[in-house]
Amino acid sequence: MRNHSGITEFILLGLSADPHIEALLFVVFLVIYFLTLVGNLTMLLVIRTDTRLHKPMYFFLSNLSFLDFCFSSVTVPKLLEDLLSEKKIISIEGCLAQVFFVFVTAGTEAILLSVMAYDRYAAVCHPLLYGQLMSKQFCVAMVLTSWGLGSLNAMLIVFLAINLDFCAAHTIHHYTCELPSLFPLSCSDTTIKRDIMICSTLLHGIGTILPIFFSYFRIISTILGISSTRGKAFSTCSSHFIAVILFFGSGLVRYLMPTSGSSLDLLASLQYSVVTPMLNPLIYSLKNKDVKAALKRMLVKYLYFR
Repeated sequence: MRNHSGITEFILLGLSADPHIEALLFVVFLVIYFLTLVGNLTMLLVIRTDTRLHKPMYFFLSNLSFLDFCFSSVTVPKLLEDLLSEKKIISIEGCLAQVFFVFVTAGTEAILLSVMAYDRYAAVCHPLLYGQLMSKQFCVAMVLTSWGLGSLNAMLIVFLAINLDFCAAHTIHHYTCELPSLFPLSCSDTTIKRDIMICSTLLHGIGTILPIFFSYFRIISTILGISSTRGKAFSTCSSHFIAVILFFGSGLVRYLMPTSGSSLDLLASLQYSVVTPMLNPLIYSLKNKDVKAALKRMLVKYLYFR
């Protein structure tokens, strides 16, 4: 990054300036982070060890759990550190790394959610061809493609951040480094870079949301025509749809609306980067009979050998 005043670090305003509120927030986010780690690692362990869950849907779900584990670990540890610090600072290199990994994990998760919607479409609308459509090779290729496209998008975003000029302003009105929060600190014209970021976000968002909407339109049409399996099919797909709404809703609000440093910016970021990674394991485990049965079998096995 270029700057004209020798800036080597940024100051993060965080969530509050009141030490008492910060102490309370530290406990809250420590609990959230603990639940996120335990929930996602448990999902990984259950899916890995239970052969009944070695199916395409749970293969994608295990990758989603790994992504949520990584996504939360990009921002929450630094947030916890800052809540206990009087001076909340982050180096330019650290800020750049945070921008990159936020976009890698978030971009990959967006594509993976789209792939998971296609998996549900294949299972509900083409059950007899499901094994052929969702072969092991295809599933692995889709996961690798998700990571590849997410990484390419992140590199484009980081390129925009690297070419920002910073002058005297070095206070970020946020609790983490995100590209929209860096634009107000630049002393050069950021119009083109903002437009590129918005176009990239729209392309990435629309390119993943449209397949999801198409898949669920076909799923709902099929379910309404088959009354005997309507309840099971709705139960299978509703958890994924909840995860999609939580993730895309807050993410698009954060990156498409002008940055103002308001509470809405903070809440949108907290929703998709802190709260959603914690909720996903609960959503998928509580609403999925196979996962709940596998959890019970794992607990029984653990207690038996203990």
